[in-house]
Amino acid sequence: MKDFKRYIVTSALPYANGPVHIGHLAGAYLPADIYVRYLRMKGEDVLFVCGTDEHGVPITIRAKKEGISPQEVVDKYHDLIKHSFEEFGISFDIFSRTSNKIHHETAQEFFLNLYNKGVFVEETTQQYYDVKAEQFLADRYIIGTCPNCGNPNAYGDQCENCGSTLNPMDLKNPHSMLSGEPPVLKETTNWFLPLDKMQGEIKAFIDSRKNWKTNVLGQCNSWLTQGLQPRAMTRDLDWGVKVPLPNADGKVLYVWFDAPIGYISATKEYFEQRNQGRKTATDAHVKSAAWEDYWKDEESCLVHFIGKDNIVFHCIIFPATLMAYNKGEARQFVLQENVPANEFLNLEGNKISTSRDWAVWLHDYLKDFPHRVDEMRYVLTSIAPEAKDSEFLWKDFQARVNNELADILGNYIKRVIDLVHRYCHGKVPDIHKKKAEIDEQYNTKETSLLLDKLIREFKFREALFEVIDVARKGNQYLAETEPWKLIKTDPEKVNEILFKSLTTCLMLARYLYPFMPNTSKRIIHQLRLENDALEFDAPIANYLKRNHPVNDSFIIFNKITDEEVEVQIQKLKNNLNATLQTIEAEAVEARSTDIKPYKDVTTFEDFSKMDIRIGTILEAEKIPKTEKLLKLLIDTGIDKRTVVSGIAEYYKPEDIIGKQVSILVNLAPRKIKGIESNGMILMAENSNGELAFVSPSKEIDNGGTVK
Repeated sequence: MKDFKRYIVTSALPYANGPVHIGHLAGAYLPADIYVRYLRMKGEDVLFVCGTDEHGVPITIRAKKEGISPQEVVDKYHDLIKHSFEEFGISFDIFSRTSNKIHHETAQEFFLNLYNKGVFVEETTQQYYDVKAEQFLADRYIIGTCPNCGNPNAYGDQCENCGSTLNPMDLKNPHSMLSGEPPVLKETTNWFLPLDKMQGEIKAFIDSRKNWKTNVLGQCNSWLTQGLQPRAMTRDLDWGVKVPLPNADGKVLYVWFDAPIGYISATKEYFEQRNQGRKTATDAHVKSAAWEDYWKDEESCLVHFIGKDNIVFHCIIFPATLMAYNKGEARQFVLQENVPANEFLNLEGNKISTSRDWAVWLHDYLKDFPHRVDEMRYVLTSIAPEAKDSEFLWKDFQARVNNELADILGNYIKRVIDLVHRYCHGKVPDIHKKKAEIDEQYNTKETSLLLDKLIREFKFREALFEVIDVARKGNQYLAETEPWKLIKTDPEKVNEILFKSLTTCLMLARYLYPFMPNTSKRIIHQLRLENDALEFDAPIANYLKRNHPVNDSFIIFNKITDEEVEVQIQKLKNNLNATLQTIEAEAVEARSTDIKPYKDVTTFEDFSKMDIRIGTILEAEKIPKTEKLLKLLIDTGIDKRTVVSGIAEYYKPEDIIGKQVSILVNLAPRKIKGIESNGMILMAENSNGELAFVSPSKEIDNGGTVK
């Protein structure tokens, strides 16, 4: 990556429809925080922005589930997510929200810019509509079978099982999340971003980013190979950023149009706060004076940290939006320099599932382990799903904390401080060397250069291993030199050994800071130094001066017990069981509520009056100006008769020709929509109101009786 004047770093906007879990952390937030903290240590001008996405369909789904308004949902979860991030040490400069006025104005300005340039294509198309709920269905309100992996619970925009990005029309057996019924197609007008016409420009952009991760380029190229298709940038909903056109009542901006613009509106908000003198998170390092310097200067570097399920939106749709906006503009938005997307983190042998409560929620973890923030940061980085899916296990968490943090890192720091107190009166020893010689001999330049390379290439897992290896080698050095034996014969050599070890402690504090800031500061405290000692490239001799006193040692990491781990494993199981029981109880209640009770007792003589025969559908056609009615011609074995049936919602005419059905043939004729219907098809109805033919299990001659 070339040198840049400034950096704008973003993490995916979390949906404000629930808490954050460790899968979210490992995917988009902890890696970004490591990167940003390191850049700040190197003196780079970097702005770190994020905020809650408050307009997605998951918000309205949660609102319906909890029986509250969408605004109450986003207020509740914005505060919970923001507080959790703060406790976990994610150092955003600003954590905004897309319900803010400044975001609505910014997103609407973007839409109008593209609209006035003639970028959008206005189209009237057929989209899924829930007749019972009387509304068009957003992609996330539609569930069906994934055409790629067969997952029966895929959403209309994405399959969370295989990660495929979908179109609602791709789903097999779709049904509405609102009513449970199959949706129907109904005409509506929306504005489309013509990605097909922009394919060449988008491909050129993707091809120019040769340093992107393999998984990111692979997914982008897969989309390009299939051929990009126009995508609607508006939706028929009542919750979201209103489409700023006079003929667009009841329409809002597509969430994946407005959400990435949230990075821009958050930046605007940040600088508004600075100009008004309001305190922001860490703005001391921000050197530029205006938001446009970060977004509209070719010397700015834009980096998005996301999970793999958001690749297409950040690498194709958002860049396409920026490209379209830039045409004819004096100052143009920079395009994404890198999008280091991570794979998924699994949990105890299964995929993390919010619907089944199979997750380690961040706010719960912080309650149970309020003083173990860095331990979780360490483990999640150690198992980061950078190239493939990885797995979090509580037993592995315990082993890494106990064996690596406590026994290697914590033990090393304590040993060094204790030896300095024992043999050097608790002060930095005098080794009779000049400052230049000290820096040359003891500053681990090779490791520093390696870490710089790995972090800038987003290889945080490997970088952290190198840091812990410094502590591992430090322990080995003490074991090999045995200063406790040399003290009687060569005290000067002991001074050198302990000075080198103190140097290693300071370097560890620096190396650890991006990954484990609290631990880093604990080491600095034991060395009795100020936080400015954490400047990555500052000379060691500026801080570890001769006779500088160090504080008493203390244990940095307490070991995790088997009992603590068992509590967490049992909590997972209990949460899952409780959720499954709730789901089953709701299903039972739905069945008992929806299944109609028996009708009054009838006599055999009354039943015998009905003449039910087996017939075959010869012809079928939709009746104009109706949504539910089909006109059928049925061979009853006695005659061929016309029957009008209300099954058009569930069956296409061409699919039922040749189908054997049960028909009540002695029902009195009745005119429906001007057509005389001679009989009635027998249908079965489930608790969701879905209809199915009552047909023989094997072929029966037409005219056969049903008894």
